[in-house]
Amino acid sequence: MIVSLPDLGATGRLGGALARVLRAGDQVALRGDLGCGKTTLAGAILTALGAAGPIKSPTYTLIEEYELGALRVVHADLYRLRAPAELEGLGWWDYRDARTLMLVEWPERAEGLWRPDVDVSLALADDGRRAHLRGISPRGDEVVDSLRP
Repeated sequence: MIVSLPDLGATGRLGGALARVLRAGDQVALRGDLGCGKTTLAGAILTALGAAGPIKSPTYTLIEEYELGALRVVHADLYRLRAPAELEGLGWWDYRDARTLMLVEWPERAEGLWRPDVDVSLALADDGRRAHLRGISPRGDEVVDSLRP
């Protein structure tokens, strides 16, 4: 599924739509080049889920954790990892539980150790940005199908 994102409002709407269908246990990969909107989309999802205050980019901390009632959301940025084995030092496996929604930027850095349910690839386009969403698992297919008009 391809979604045109001509402005920040459109990115916010996509984030809101994703927040309505994502649930605890879901794993979301956010792919794309630097500056294509991965962190903006993650922030829109978090805001729609009820995160208060500024949404911090995990560029330097690698992981930002949000407790939103019974739901824990982990926003990870793996750009600075040199090898997938470094995930162990981040406590990566502690986040893989039924109450945690994971939003992972630069998921290719965890290749072979992590498989998302939903893959969101963002890219710059002539009219702003484009998001290509696809399900990787049966649950991911449900998420993407529920977003179709």
